[in-house]
Amino acid sequence: MRNLLIICGAAMALAACGKTSMTDRKGPDELAIGRSAPLVVPQDFALTPPKPGAPRAIGQDSQSSAMEALFGPGVKVPPKSPAEQQLLDKAGAGANDPSIRSNAGDTKTPTVNKGAFVRELMDAPAGTRNAAVAEVRIG
Repeated sequence: MRNLLIICGAAMALAACGKTSMTDRKGPDELAIGRSAPLVVPQDFALTPPKPGAPRAIGQDSQSSAMEALFGPGVKVPPKSPAEQQLLDKAGAGANDPSIRSNAGDTKTPTVNKGAFVRELMDAPAGTRNAAVAEVRIG
């Protein structure tokens, strides 16, 4: 009985290795690579660069577009209450400085002290690949 089980197991193992008509199907060749043309976006010569100080080309602000997305087209943004307007005025929300980008890297701009390590990284010359510059020192 034991010999019969061993012979049947060996026969089934050998049968599993063979090809049958069911496993003979031709599948896609995973090594075949078809090249397609890259996507090309044509240039739009009607676009012009924005002028400094000019109003934005987008006709709708983010608040009104969010209101339309939530409540449907044609919804108007409710007016601000006097307390909300006073809070915004005290925070300086209405004062837009057109030269803010040129003042952002100014040395007179007040910043938060993040420690000597960050100061050392920020003061390192561009393109420096020195391990001593990026060394972390505690103390």
